[in-house]
Amino acid sequence: MAKVKTITQKEAAGLFKDGMTIMIGGFMVNGTAERLVEAIVESGAKDLTIICNDAGFPNRGTGRLLETRQAKKLIASHVGLNKTCGEQYSAGELDLVLTPQGTLAEQIRSGGAGLGGVLTPTGIGTTVADGKQIVEVDGKEYLLEKPLKADIALIKAYQVDEAGNVRYKGSTRNFNNMMATAADIVIVEADQHVEAGAIGPDFVETPGIYVDYILEGGAN
Repeated sequence: MAKVKTITQKEAAGLFKDGMTIMIGGFMVNGTAERLVEAIVESGAKDLTIICNDAGFPNRGTGRLLETRQAKKLIASHVGLNKTCGEQYSAGELDLVLTPQGTLAEQIRSGGAGLGGVLTPTGIGTTVADGKQIVEVDGKEYLLEKPLKADIALIKAYQVDEAGNVRYKGSTRNFNNMMATAADIVIVEADQHVEAGAIGPDFVETPGIYVDYILEGGAN
């Protein structure tokens, strides 16, 4: 079984370039690869489009990239816990796309599955529908929400083995699993690094075929 390349935080920083679209897993920083976020900060890459559930907290999670002003556009569901996000949006410094959480999840899933998008009634009759195609099915209107993909996805795992197979723990599954399918490059940061085969087949939630790099070191 082939091993996936393990890289340092400095090497990870070298992967980020200006103008990239980056997916960051996590839910209010729970399940967010914070060391990899720090690698983005170290890279100095700017004008980034960030796709994530939320804006994190001030100077934590996605919030780090708002503090450093590296994020030009944010596609997320909830930003209320980070006043920096509101301030930058109000000042016209951040392009903010607020998306219903279920819709965001389905857009990412569609991107990973190679679908043309997802039809949803959520947002019909609201500003969410502005500029979007409306499709009628059996007399009911739906919004066509187009798929989302990224140049790089940052995934936080409980365990990763040498072949890149990933196991999550509890609610850290959130967006991580689907984001791992929807990016050209996937980097995994894990609490534990184990030998190939140590994660039983019933517990592998992201197969190693999706993983390009593993960040060295872990919490344990």
